Amino acid sequence: MYSITFKFEEKGLAPITLDNVSADQSILEIALKNNIELHHNCGGVCACSTCHLYLEKGEEFVDDITDKEEDFIDRAVNPRLNSRLGCQCVLHEGENGTIVVTLPDQTQFLGE
Repeated sequence: MYSITFKFEEKGLAPITLDNVSADQSILEIALKNNIELHHNCGGVCACSTCHLYLEKGEEFVDDITDKEEDFIDRAVNPRLNSRLGCQCVLHEGENGTIVVTLPDQTQFLGE
């Protein structure tokens, strides 16, 4: 089981920590199941960059970044070295640990 902390760049949103999160689901799926706003225009199939996030801690618990994912991250707003797409960060089976992500300010996508 995992512990995942969601931090937010958007002003006024406090961090949310979820405990006992099961593996074999993406960070996007986990966010949506817990009413955490994370855009996903393509439906979570790695065809856009709207579920862009910053993986602050726990990169060893998710799949490595692919070339396709990197291409879409290059199109994201304010990409960083730790940028990932939430739909591609699937938690590994048989492990447990702590993951920390920061979600960019989602209000910047309201016009899309």
